[in-house]
Amino acid sequence: MAPAATFDDKEVVVPVVSKAVKSGRELEDISDAIDEVNVLKDQSTTDGPAFNEDSRFDQEKDKTQFRQYDDACDRVKNFYREQHEKQTVAYNLKARARYNSASRKRDSMTVWEAIEKLNTLIDESDPDTELSQIQHLLQSAEAIRRDGKPRWMQLTGLIHDLGKLLYFYDAEGQWDVVGDTFPVGCAFDKERIIYPDSFSSNPDDSHPVYSTKFGIYSPGCGMDNIMLSWGHDEYLYHVVKEQSLLPAESLAMIRYHSFYPWHKEGAYRELMCDKDHKMLEAVKAFNPYDLYSKSDGIPSVDELKPYYMELIDEFFPQKTVHW
Repeated sequence: MAPAATFDDKEVVVPVVSKAVKSGRELEDISDAIDEVNVLKDQSTTDGPAFNEDSRFDQEKDKTQFRQYDDACDRVKNFYREQHEKQTVAYNLKARARYNSASRKRDSMTVWEAIEKLNTLIDESDPDTELSQIQHLLQSAEAIRRDGKPRWMQLTGLIHDLGKLLYFYDAEGQWDVVGDTFPVGCAFDKERIIYPDSFSSNPDDSHPVYSTKFGIYSPGCGMDNIMLSWGHDEYLYHVVKEQSLLPAESLAMIRYHSFYPWHKEGAYRELMCDKDHKMLEAVKAFNPYDLYSKSDGIPSVDELKPYYMELIDEFFPQKTVHW
C-alpha cells in the first residue's frame, strides 16, 4: 500500500443514539428509493456454473420498461449529495475505531433475534408498509432457495441487510447506513459512481494523496485491503467475518452488494488481486436476488422459520452473536 491514512483523535466517543430522533420509516423509504435507482441502472444478467448460474426466478420480470435513473426523485440525489460529502477517510477511520472500541456496548442476540429487531425498524402498524422486514429478507432467501443455490447462499440472502441495525447503534444519519458504496483514500471514480458531481464538497476530493488514482493503495493490493465507505454492508461484513462459518463468497456478497461501481460498472478493477475475480463473480450472482425479489409473493414467516433456524445454527454454531 502507498501512504497510510492516519487517525489522530485522542479519544473515540461512542454515541448513545435515541430511537426518538431517528425514523426507521424514513430510512427504509430512502433505502427502497436507492434500490429502485439501482434497478433502473441494471441492464444485464450474469453467467457461470453452480451458485453463480443465471438466476431463474426473475426471468419473466420485465427489466426494460423502467425510466432512466437520472430521472430519480430529488430525495435520492439529496441523499447522495450528503453521503458523498461526508464519507471521508477521516470519518471512515473514526467509524472503524468506534466499532472496535472497548467502550462500545454490543448487543448480544441470535441471528433470528437480530432479524426480529430489524423488524422494529418500521412500525408494523404503519399503514404504508405492506411487508415486514422479515418478509423482505425471506423473499431474497426463498428466491435463492428456489433456484437451488447452496445453503450458505440462502442464509446470505436472509441476513444480507441485517447491517441496517447500525442505524440504531452508531450511525450519524442515513448517509452512513445505506446507499452505494465506494473506496475512500483514492480518487473517486467520477465516470462510474452515481451522481459524481456531489463529491466536490468532499475534502478528500482535493487532498494531495487521497485524490490520486491509487491514493493510499497500490495496484493489485486486493479488495480486502481497501477501505470502503462505512455503512450497513461494511458493518455486517465485520460482524459475520468474525463470528460465522460462512465462506468467503458469502462475505463478499455481504460486503460488496452495494458496491455497484465495482460489480456493475467495472470501476476499481486495477486494485483487484487474483482472489477478487472469484469474489466478483459471487457478488454478480447475488445481485439479482437483492434487486428483484421484492416483487415476489409474500412468504409465511411461521412456515419458513424452522428451515432457516437450521441454516442459522449450521453457520452460527455459537448461537449468540455480538452486534
